[in-house]
Amino acid sequence: MNITRRTALGGLLAATAFRPAFAAPEKVTYLFPAPSFLPAFMPFHIALKRGYYEKNNVEVTFQTGRGGADVAKQVGVGNADLGGGLGETSMIVRPNDLPVRAVAQLGSHPLFQLVTRKESGVKSIADLKGKKLGVIGYQDTGYYALLAVLAASGLKRADLEIQAVGPAGVTQLMIAKSLDGIMATPEWADTIEQGGVALDYFPIEKTFPAMAQAILSSDKMIKERPAAVGGFVKAVMQSLRDCMADPAAAVKDYVAAVPQHAGKEADLERILRRYVKEVYETTPASALGTFDPNRLKTVQKFYVENNIIQSAVPVEDLYTNNFVK
Repeated sequence: MNITRRTALGGLLAATAFRPAFAAPEKVTYLFPAPSFLPAFMPFHIALKRGYYEKNNVEVTFQTGRGGADVAKQVGVGNADLGGGLGETSMIVRPNDLPVRAVAQLGSHPLFQLVTRKESGVKSIADLKGKKLGVIGYQDTGYYALLAVLAASGLKRADLEIQAVGPAGVTQLMIAKSLDGIMATPEWADTIEQGGVALDYFPIEKTFPAMAQAILSSDKMIKERPAAVGGFVKAVMQSLRDCMADPAAAVKDYVAAVPQHAGKEADLERILRRYVKEVYETTPASALGTFDPNRLKTVQKFYVENNIIQSAVPVEDLYTNNFVK
């Protein structure tokens, strides 16, 4: 058989079409809003341990910021490719010309809930008047959620003392009885209870539809490097599903990835199960990771009406579900 130049070229193109692409991995920087070793960030570390970033052609560098609002600022100006905040973080920074939107949400319930020391005598949110409450910082989205909860209950910031005490202070000062309450993630509440302090819980979702932890990116990053954003999101969402399906196995890999937690496996599994029940669970399960535009609209409207943010932006500019569908 005679092999012409055209036949040879056609065969080469056909072979190329079936050859796997070995593109260089997309390098991304992810900015945590608090110290990276906190159990709130388990899915991110488990994704690294299980090779999910690599499988999705992403090479990740983790760094730490100073709260969700600050992280969003850094993402918006291009100092980080992706970062962590809450589902409502984009509405806090976007009116300030920071083109940030949420690209995935880790669950359908609020990351934070209000907890108070039982002996403080707080029976309702209205009883917080005159009390001392702690938050990570005034640039953290949990602080904005607290302001919204107070406003929904007829309270103003001046009606109580809100202290920015950092991620260690929220637990240490509660155990030391220097604070009456905090905006708590599941692990902080667990740590305080393990420290011998009885707590009362005030789930804020009943008062204000705050949201779960979210992955944030900039409009520029989404437009110019969608494969990097999509690969990262896919890796974290797979890890999140693993956490929900088998918390014990997930904790084992988490401790291997973050060895400073060695010996705390039982505590971490208890905490992770709280996350699954209180934050991650989504109905229907197929909606895990997505955003509800009606919920975002409600939250933004409330923030504006109570002067927590100065102006609203179109809801469709706050998020995209394209990377989790």
